[in-house]
Amino acid sequence: MLLSTQNRNVQNRNVKSTGFIMRRHTSDSEISGALGACRGAFIGIGVFSGFINILALSGSLFMMEVYDRVIPSGSLPTLAGLFTLVTILYAFQGALELMRSRLLTRIGASLDQTLGARVFDSVIGLQLRAPKVGETSQPLRDLDIIRSFLSSSGPTAFFDLPWLPFYLAILFLFHQLLGLAVLAGAVFLIFLTLLTELMSRQPTQDTARHSVARSRMMEMSRRNAEALVAMGMTGRVRQKWQEVSRLHIDAQQSTSDTSGGFGGFGRVFRMLLQSAVLAVGAYLVIGQEATSGVIIAGSILSARALAPIDLAISNWKGFSAARQAKQRLDKLLVLLPEQKAPMALPRPQFALQVIGVAAAPPETQKIVVQDINFILKPGSGLGIIGPSASGKSSLARLLVGVWNPQRGTIALDGAPLAQWSSEALGAHIGYLPQNVELLEGTVAENISRFETDTTPEKIIAAAKAAYVHEMVLGLPQGYDTQLGEQGESLSSGQRQRLALARALYGEPFLVVLDEPNSNLDAEGEEALTRAMMGVRQRQGIVVVVAHRPSALAAVDLVLAMSSGRQHAFGPKDDVLASVLQQAPGLKVVSKPAAVS
Repeated sequence: MLLSTQNRNVQNRNVKSTGFIMRRHTSDSEISGALGACRGAFIGIGVFSGFINILALSGSLFMMEVYDRVIPSGSLPTLAGLFTLVTILYAFQGALELMRSRLLTRIGASLDQTLGARVFDSVIGLQLRAPKVGETSQPLRDLDIIRSFLSSSGPTAFFDLPWLPFYLAILFLFHQLLGLAVLAGAVFLIFLTLLTELMSRQPTQDTARHSVARSRMMEMSRRNAEALVAMGMTGRVRQKWQEVSRLHIDAQQSTSDTSGGFGGFGRVFRMLLQSAVLAVGAYLVIGQEATSGVIIAGSILSARALAPIDLAISNWKGFSAARQAKQRLDKLLVLLPEQKAPMALPRPQFALQVIGVAAAPPETQKIVVQDINFILKPGSGLGIIGPSASGKSSLARLLVGVWNPQRGTIALDGAPLAQWSSEALGAHIGYLPQNVELLEGTVAENISRFETDTTPEKIIAAAKAAYVHEMVLGLPQGYDTQLGEQGESLSSGQRQRLALARALYGEPFLVVLDEPNSNLDAEGEEALTRAMMGVRQRQGIVVVVAHRPSALAAVDLVLAMSSGRQHAFGPKDDVLASVLQQAPGLKVVSKPAAVS
């Protein structure tokens, strides 16, 4: 009962519904925590922004002094002194602008370094636990969106906006009318900013959603290119992709039109306002209420005061996209919390225990495997047989920890799989899935599971255990042969045999093979039988899901499944005899092949 409760608790931490319906506290946001770790950099940016905004007064004060002092007096030394001073001030302002920009870029890089591994792990977990929620690579793009926004000029607008009252106060000191004119313009631009937010929120969400659908369809078409061409489906699938692409482009255009339109209108209004300030200044000069220098200084200050608002409107598209990306990542990281590494357990060597196991695929409530009970001792070989959709591959995923049982326990040496970390458990498990894919890299890297501290002896031992050593030596560069995506340079049978070597790397205690002979010829099937016998002889456990009877040649036990339930379990000859009574035409190889 305790083990069942523990497994239910583990399962409850996984996906509970396709809609990500769950409670979330903003204070627990990992992204906010990562940005909070850069608090010192943000304070530095704030300080730099303060000095930048103070130094931004240099131009307006210089112009005011030139018009009010230099021109009336005709003093060239005064002009030279003022110009030298303003040059030095501009140099300091430029240096601070550069430092602020670099700090923002490094904050973005720090965020990526802090969360990159977590997001990558979440992408893998999302594919396993919630494959239907959307394109599983979207979280990585969301992280890129946030980092790109932090590295852009957008955030500087939010650091400069608090200085708007400072500039308004100076304009009010020049004259009340100048201050009121700029204040009215600022209120109008803020209204434009809020309107931009309201008008662009939905188009931005639609753009992200259609982008995911468009990318998924393109990836699906790329993976099935041969079938599309062979069966004349390319045109019809292309038309469907174009429809999805049109929706994406329409949403993107709506977003760009909204943000670009309001941004352009805001810039034009700001230029108009600058001219209006000049007109107000001229009116004050004519009425002898201000000097001519105030006209130029007021125009420059008004432009500087409203520039952050204009910049915020122009970058609102990026800000809105980054905010939505953060919200999606927050939900995902809460949905798939970081698992603390459990205490290391000794290498399993005594038994695989499956007790009362029941499970459903991710995001569904339909039970596909239930009431499975068996125990395997070292040196055992189990064949799982049954008709299509009987739950064989689902049981294989449960045995290697890809799925978590909703009920019951799967344990190695009495320790439930949930008590192992993925990395620790993977070292003791070899898995050959039904759909074999190799990763881009060398043959040696694929066999060694991309371990960085491996040795040639371990790689060759795994290849020899799978009886592929000679086959690898026949490749152009042997073990250093580069494999393209999915091992596309090899035949299906070669990929399957190399994947078997990967499953046997490091002599794992439990080896689970899901239809390992589906693409093998007679020579490959003989090598597979020998490899399975090798696992048993070194006191490991091998489990094979079989449709073809020849895959059972090296096992001594058989589990027959029907409709997700355990129909029979026991010695191979006894179970097969029972199965043959129901299907007399079935031919079975009942004796293992000779092992050299």
